[in-house]
Amino acid sequence: MAEFDIKKGWGKNVEGDLLEKMMNDVFGNCKKDGDMLVSSYGVLTRIEVKKLGPASLHVVTESGDAKDDAQILDAKRKLNVFVEKATGFDAKARMKRAQQKAKKGEL
Repeated sequence: MAEFDIKKGWGKNVEGDLLEKMMNDVFGNCKKDGDMLVSSYGVLTRIEVKKLGPASLHVVTESGDAKDDAQILDAKRKLNVFVEKATGFDAKARMKRAQQKAKKGEL
C-alpha cells in the first residue's frame, strides 16, 4: 500500500473519468469497484487506485507468481509509468518526497 502526493496543479489531470482513462491507457484495462479503480497487469494481479483528494493518490497492488525477473521488472516499470502520469512526479522525486516525510515522522 502506498500513498503518493500529487504535484500542485496536477490534480486536474486525474479529475472525473481521466484517472480511469489513464489506467486503461497504461494497463489496458480498468473497472470501477465502489470508489476504487481496479486494474491488473502482468504479475500485478490487482492494482487498486483511489484519489484521496486534490493532493494525494492511494495505490495498492497484489502480486501473483512470476516466472522470471523480466515479468517483475516489466510490471514495476508499467506501474511507475502510471504513477508518474497520475502524480506528475517521477520515481526519483517520489523517493525524495518520501524520504523528507520519513525524516519529519509523517510516514
